[in-house]
Amino acid sequence: MWTKDENGETVAYPDTPVGTDSHTTMVNGMAVLGWGVGGIEAEAAMLGQPITMLIPEVVGFKMTGRINEGITATDLVLTVTEMLRKKGVVGKFVEFYGPGLDYLSLEDRATIANMAPEYGATCGYFPVDSDTLKYLTTSGRDPQRVALVEAYSRAQGMFRETSSPDPVFTSTLELDLSTVVPSLSGPKRPQDRVALKDAAASFAKALPELAGGRAERARLPADKQESRFVDEGATGVGDIPEETAFPVNGAEYGIDDGHVVIAAITSCTNTSNPSVLVAAGLVARKARALGLNSKPRVKTSLAPGSQVVTDYLTAAGLQEDLDALGFNLVGYGCTTCIGNSGPLPQAISDCINENKLVACSVLSGNRNFEGRVNPDVRANYTASPPLVVAYALAGSLNVDVTTEPLGIGSNGQPVYLKDIWPSNHEIAEIVRKHVTAEMFRARYSDVFKGDTNWQGIAVDGGETYKWNSSSTYVQNPPYFEGMSMEPKPITNVEKAKVLALFLDSDHHRPYFPGRFVQGFDPGW
Repeated sequence: MWTKDENGETVAYPDTPVGTDSHTTMVNGMAVLGWGVGGIEAEAAMLGQPITMLIPEVVGFKMTGRINEGITATDLVLTVTEMLRKKGVVGKFVEFYGPGLDYLSLEDRATIANMAPEYGATCGYFPVDSDTLKYLTTSGRDPQRVALVEAYSRAQGMFRETSSPDPVFTSTLELDLSTVVPSLSGPKRPQDRVALKDAAASFAKALPELAGGRAERARLPADKQESRFVDEGATGVGDIPEETAFPVNGAEYGIDDGHVVIAAITSCTNTSNPSVLVAAGLVARKARALGLNSKPRVKTSLAPGSQVVTDYLTAAGLQEDLDALGFNLVGYGCTTCIGNSGPLPQAISDCINENKLVACSVLSGNRNFEGRVNPDVRANYTASPPLVVAYALAGSLNVDVTTEPLGIGSNGQPVYLKDIWPSNHEIAEIVRKHVTAEMFRARYSDVFKGDTNWQGIAVDGGETYKWNSSSTYVQNPPYFEGMSMEPKPITNVEKAKVLALFLDSDHHRPYFPGRFVQGFDPGW
């Protein structure tokens, strides 16, 4: 941040934003300290009041080494989230440091910073370095602003270089990036990381609990039955034969436990990170060339975090390949990750509910909490965008995608994940060629003008909002009805009811609405 003082000289200082969205922490990836707050704190800041807080403990997270070929930023993020959850960083700041940062792009860092609510920290901060400056340039920032950021951070001792000494922290933990393996998390929480090679077996072990104690069903002769409920220590069991799955009315396919019905490339950082978006496009291109397609039961979608994504995917010809597999553009921003996946086709929904099936989703969002994604889907897995495409092709969590084929190609031969996974060089080549500063300037030079749809919205003038009484989306809140200038005396709240009782978790703390209400007995 910079401004002019009373003498007309430029004064620079680091700014600190707070926002009412949990994704505010994404800015920590580019060395801007910020975090999410509640409405009361945000309103206080808007009115010029300070936000008070205790000085937090700062936990250092040292990164060494370099991620291996074929490993994505999402794999790294899920590993970091698992480690920090085990460490316990609720209410703390986390700062990343170490020589491993030399090999992380700013987009990768932002993906890690954006997951701060998932690993429980207030924020996950990265320092200013050469890659920060590179990103500012690539994203179309004014060269003078970029030069100011460098000059200021160097003068203040805030600029990180490979030779910079390690900062001093309250406590630390360390990750060798070369140990990160392909991963996804699920079936209920983002911190529940599982190695990709163990995903099928992990789902099989989780199935009894996900099924809610439902009795196993016998649909085949006894000598041909295979258990869908696997004992501890068992390996993946392979996908359920199509002919034994529960039929979907009006369709030529069936659904059973573990089948994927939603595959969504969604979430702000994953879909604003060129490396994983280009990787997803290349997986789609290679799969398409070999004659593979998404399973018909899978609802696919693409919701980038930026319109620039559409520009470079289109320029590289990758959007056409994604479209061919059903990953069509549905909008920009959060969709499936916040429960806006939309309903499943009625016949699929009916089949799932009538047979009490454990259907699955695979999404590239931050959050896969139980009940969040879709009411018909009990198992939800977070994965990188290219893995989302892979699971749309395989169509099942019962399939070990590291060893079993995703499908049969047009030549009649099985196609494996290794056959369609792009190399780091292929990804980097497309990013260098098609992700340009001109794209960012074109999209964001006049961003508040909006497109023709936005401009076509009829609005009334005035200093206050004109409420629409027939709206089913926004209604005038009744909190100020009957309110007078003089506050009424405080009285007891009697016979109040508990509105909600949530289980204990670091992410969702227990909340007891009636805890301090007179006469309330929670039965503790």
